Amino acid sequence: MVTFGGLLAALAVTFGIVAVGSTLPVLPTGAAVSATAVLAAHYSPLALPVVIIVGGLGAYVGDAVTFAICRAGGEALTRRLRLLRQPWRLAGTVRERLQRRPVTALLVSRLVPGGRIPVLLTAAIVGLSWRTFVVSNVAACALWAATYSAIGLLSRNVFPQPWQGVVAAIVIVLAAGQVAGWVERRRQSHGVPTDVKP
Repeated sequence: MVTFGGLLAALAVTFGIVAVGSTLPVLPTGAAVSATAVLAAHYSPLALPVVIIVGGLGAYVGDAVTFAICRAGGEALTRRLRLLRQPWRLAGTVRERLQRRPVTALLVSRLVPGGRIPVLLTAAIVGLSWRTFVVSNVAACALWAATYSAIGLLSRNVFPQPWQGVVAAIVIVLAAGQVAGWVERRRQSHGVPTDVKP
């Protein structure tokens, strides 16, 4: 049985994990949102939108901090971190996609393992305005949180106990991330362009 206090604690932890993990990509942000969505769905179906809001807000805060760091560091940060092997070729591609469909570009960069920071860094290098970032990233973060919440809802509907659904959601998200990372490494090893494609 999920209590109101337990749900509030889970939401607070999720916000922290997602905000920190969106700045320092060492925490499983998607898994945190999915696991909390399982608990929320066991508490009440009406609590699920709160998970999307909290997860999206955490992602937004983390992205804003990352974007600010990238804008401050610019090209020097790119060279220091060696995040982009061909920064100017990628910068041109990302600039075009961010100008045409910024919400899609930012959303896809969040869903592709290892894609978010290079895209945010490139966006900073090519001069994406704060106004465009602020508006576009709201929708991107909300859609991202909704996607991972849906995974949690699916796990809740399959497994009767909250802990079972939480474990299943975490395993699904981490396994999907591993598979996506493996596919990305295979593409790189075969010389296939790895630009984020909205």
